[in-house]
Amino acid sequence: MAIQWFPGHMAKAKREVEDKLKLADFVMELVDARLPLSSQNPMLQDVLQQKPKMIVMMKKDLADNKITANWLTYFKEQGTPVIAIDVNDKVDIKRVIQTGKELGQAKMDKLKEKGVNPRPARAMIIGIPNVGKSTLINRLANKKIAQIGDKPGVTKKQQWIKVKNDFELLDTPGILWPKFEDELVGYRLAAIGTIKDQLLPLDDVVAFVIQYMQKHYPKQLEERYGVDHDMEDMWNIFVSIGKQRGALESGGNVNIDKVADLFIRDLRTGKLGNVTLEAPPDTV
Repeated sequence: MAIQWFPGHMAKAKREVEDKLKLADFVMELVDARLPLSSQNPMLQDVLQQKPKMIVMMKKDLADNKITANWLTYFKEQGTPVIAIDVNDKVDIKRVIQTGKELGQAKMDKLKEKGVNPRPARAMIIGIPNVGKSTLINRLANKKIAQIGDKPGVTKKQQWIKVKNDFELLDTPGILWPKFEDELVGYRLAAIGTIKDQLLPLDDVVAFVIQYMQKHYPKQLEERYGVDHDMEDMWNIFVSIGKQRGALESGGNVNIDKVADLFIRDLRTGKLGNVTLEAPPDTV
């Protein structure tokens, strides 16, 4: 089952990205470290190939460190500069600035050879909604410039931001693509809050994550909720979690919607531990 949706403002944003890309010397593409491939916008990859690109894997503090290392290797083998970061780590922010500076230097050298006065390199920063783009921009600029929100679609317009004297950054709205051909991509994106919770049944998204964790993170699931990796009936699993966490309604029955809400909140805030929802293609 393909998941289709395409808000009008995202169609407009795609056209603006294509138009503004000619102003940039390189691209800074942000992906979520918990699902680096699923959080890459396939609709833009052909367009982005026109420019040098670096990948910033966001929210590494919520991801599985071992799998993050595998993803770094995966992207590097494709010849793409890549960094995994925690936006609250000043060392990581310095690494982003240094890599961006190096990527833009080639263009600056060419301009210098042509006798053009040096200027800061220009980068376009791009990523899907809720990947942490606004927070990173504020860290790079060392002041609050971009609006921050924990819901998709907060950034609506484009603006240039100065990063010290190293380069200028063009912010762009988060853009998704019109149809998720692989429904697993839709479930992964929904799990981390990239798409609005109303677009997919939250209990289905939670069921997907539970099944994934039963296979890949059974210990973390059992420690948090007492759910054994051998439990197969999803209704019984929801009831077990609801009783253990007090997600009850009048009469003492388990409220399935409350179970889904608390589970997804635990996942997104790291209370379930470091969880990565996909591995590089060659390590699956």
